[in-house]
Amino acid sequence: MEENRKFRSGYVAILGRPNVGKSTLLNSLLGTKVAIVTDKPQTTRHRIVGVKHLKDAQIVFLDTPGIHKEKFELNRYMNEIAFSVVPDADIILFLIDARQGLTEADRKILQKIGEEKRKDTKVIVVINKIDGVNKEELLPLIEEIHKEFPFVDEIIPISASRGTNLDRLLELLLKYLPEGPKYYEEHMVTDQPLEQFIAEIIREKIMLLTREEVPHATTVQVVNIQPGDKNPNMLVIDADIIVEKDSQKAIIIGKGGQRLKKIGQLAREELEQLLGKRVYLRLWVKVKEDWRSRPEQLRGLGYSL
Repeated sequence: MEENRKFRSGYVAILGRPNVGKSTLLNSLLGTKVAIVTDKPQTTRHRIVGVKHLKDAQIVFLDTPGIHKEKFELNRYMNEIAFSVVPDADIILFLIDARQGLTEADRKILQKIGEEKRKDTKVIVVINKIDGVNKEELLPLIEEIHKEFPFVDEIIPISASRGTNLDRLLELLLKYLPEGPKYYEEHMVTDQPLEQFIAEIIREKIMLLTREEVPHATTVQVVNIQPGDKNPNMLVIDADIIVEKDSQKAIIIGKGGQRLKKIGQLAREELEQLLGKRVYLRLWVKVKEDWRSRPEQLRGLGYSL
C-alpha cells in the first residue's frame, strides 16, 4: 500500500541581474501572467508573489527586481527589495544568462547570497536562455560555477521563454521543498493589490512604446477604480503616469496624443483579457521632478520596504 505523501510548501526566491528572464520564468511556471515582461532592464520594481498549486505541494515564488548599480534612490530601493527575500527563502533560484556566462556582477551577487542565506536554504543556479548558445558551451560554465561556489546545490539549464527543462526544474523544487502548510487558498495566484497589478500593466506598455531614459523615469499610480454606472461588468480606471520632466511628458503623449492613446489601448486590451471584464481606462500624464531621487516621493508612489 502506497504511503500518504506529506504536503510540502515553501518560499522560492528568484534573483539575478536585470534582463536574465526572472519574470518570464515566473509567468511560465505559473502558466499565467503575474509579472510584466519587456526587453528593457529594470522592468520589475517590486517583489511579486506568484503561487503554484500542485496536488501535494504549494510553491510560493518571490520574483524580485534585477540587482544593478545604484544611480537613484529608486535603484537602492529595488536592490534592497531583491536581497530582503534571501533570509526567508527555503530555496533560491539564481538566474544567469547562458549567452553571457558567469559575469563579474553575477559572482558578486551570488557571493552575497551565500553570505546572507540561511544554512538550510538550498541554492539552485538556473542557466537561462540556452536556446541562444551551443550545448557544448554549457558544461564548462557548469563546472566553473561548481568550482567557485561550492554552496550551490544544483545547476540546471533552461529556456524560460520556450519552456525547456521547466518540468525538471519543478522536480528539483519539489525535491528540496520542506514539509509545510498551505499558505494561500487554491484560487490565489498572486497577492498583488489590484491597483498595483493594473499600474504595472500600464507601465509595461509605456516601456514597450518608449526608449532611452523615458521608461526608467516613468511610474504609474492608479488613483481610482470603480464599477461602471450602467454595466456592472465594467471597471472604470483612472491612472496617473508620472515622469520627471516636461520633455518626457511630451514623449509619452506623442504627436496629437497618439502615443498616449496607443498606451491606453494596449493596456485596456490586456487588462480586459486578464481581468475578464470590460475596462474603461483614463490616463493623465503628470510631472514630478526627480521623483526617483526623493525618498518622500518614492514612498508616496508606493516604493517602500
